[in-house]
Amino acid sequence: MYSKISNILNDINTVLLPRLCFGCNALLYRGEEHVCTVCRNQLPLTEYTFNAVNPVDRIFYGRINIIKASSFLFFTEKGIVKSIIHYLKYKNQEQIGAFLGNWYGHILKENNFLNNIDYVVPVPLHRKKLKKRGYNQVSLFAKLIAEHIGAQYLEGILIKTANTKTQTKKSRILRWQNKQALYILTDHEIFQDKNVLLLDDVITTGATMEVCATALSATKGINIYVASMAIVP
Repeated sequence: MYSKISNILNDINTVLLPRLCFGCNALLYRGEEHVCTVCRNQLPLTEYTFNAVNPVDRIFYGRINIIKASSFLFFTEKGIVKSIIHYLKYKNQEQIGAFLGNWYGHILKENNFLNNIDYVVPVPLHRKKLKKRGYNQVSLFAKLIAEHIGAQYLEGILIKTANTKTQTKKSRILRWQNKQALYILTDHEIFQDKNVLLLDDVITTGATMEVCATALSATKGINIYVASMAIVP
């Protein structure tokens, strides 16, 4: 009886406040969350594993000492992934991060990937951008992954020191990094001899991950893994 009443109330709520797919803007039906079934089936999963070498690994060759890199989805200039990440970052739809984190985390757990990770850390926002947006778009993604793989989620220990504009050019980020550290680690002991997974939303040139990993690598004995919601192929 309770279940029937709940379904009726949900149907009424859907009529009054229709839920739309973040991928194609179609109406969502009962059982669909955030994206419709069609868009979910069309999401371009990379199917990269943490066992075999993949193109994400190759981005960081010769740049930073990491153990392994991977990404969940392919990001293209036009497509579902760009749309849902746009809603996540700029349209106050923080729950998309949890949706992607739960999905990716389940895959990692089912395939026994990253079962040795001690800490999961999101790439941070500067405090001014965090205040303006109200949340770090990577936080829920990282929290859900941490839950699935049995690691500890830790935020606030890796700090962004300047409110730089979104950077897609590796050279721009590294020019700033040459002047002063764009990211700093506030505690150099907590990650000592630990396995740390660093997470971001989209990897393009890898410059952001590189400077974040550089900050983390000042810790003795740390093993760094990196991953993201999506990667630009």
